[in-house]
Amino acid sequence: MTSQLKTILLLGILSAIVVGLGGMLGGRTGLVMALGLALFMNLGSYWYSDKIVLSIYHAKETAYEDAPFLHDIVRELAQRAALPMPRIYIVPEEAPNAFATGRDPEHAAVAVTTGILHLLSPEELRGVLAHEMAHISNRDILIQTVAGVMGSAIVTIANIFQFTAIFGGNREEGGNPIGAFIMAMLAPLAASLIQMAISRSREFLADETGARLCQDPLALAGALGALGRMSGQIPMQSGNPSTAQLFIVHPAFALGGNVSRLFSTHPPLEERMARLEAMARSGR
Repeated sequence: MTSQLKTILLLGILSAIVVGLGGMLGGRTGLVMALGLALFMNLGSYWYSDKIVLSIYHAKETAYEDAPFLHDIVRELAQRAALPMPRIYIVPEEAPNAFATGRDPEHAAVAVTTGILHLLSPEELRGVLAHEMAHISNRDILIQTVAGVMGSAIVTIANIFQFTAIFGGNREEGGNPIGAFIMAMLAPLAASLIQMAISRSREFLADETGARLCQDPLALAGALGALGRMSGQIPMQSGNPSTAQLFIVHPAFALGGNVSRLFSTHPPLEERMARLEAMARSGR
């Protein structure tokens, strides 16, 4: 299934959750309002999801003169992958991590935290950036970014519906406040499960593609090990757990981090590292 079809399927499922919440809580009126909200979310997620995510993490675009080493690595990897040069952002977070975003390779961005720049060796950082360029090359960035934005919206809307359902909803137009409250409780879980199903296989593929791109599987494996050890110790101070699947390793969040890790969007780091080490041994 292509990335575009997966994105359409994802938008359809998450929109159905929003519409179902509206119908249960507000009957016919709630259904119409939820349909309008879902349409607005779909359009906004497709065209502006990258800007939304970058804004959530207070990412700042960096010019070449501000980070020439970073730009040189990304430009070299972009040329190797036959991709346009993405925009480069720095996230003011000590938690070491990185992600790529955008609706297509022509509108892509790569973001790294200040923490990852301090933690990794140049070879390991190159491996991480190769992984993110692999997401761009494999056309993962649209669906992962949309999943993060829609997931965040689902959690926010579900919280609003939980509060509204407590006060009775709209029984006169066929609303079912009890059903809406139960669905509002389950909606964030459903969004997380959908994100898990989408993200895990793509991480393995991005590791493999990224290792070939940087021609150093062990550097990427070493980076994953270092990031795994430190990400649990230094939580993200900003952001939203619903966007966790964007990052190269699952981040801990100062708020909601423990809950988000129960439904991790990433495969185990040990398995990812073992696959990369096997690639290095086989010379692939």
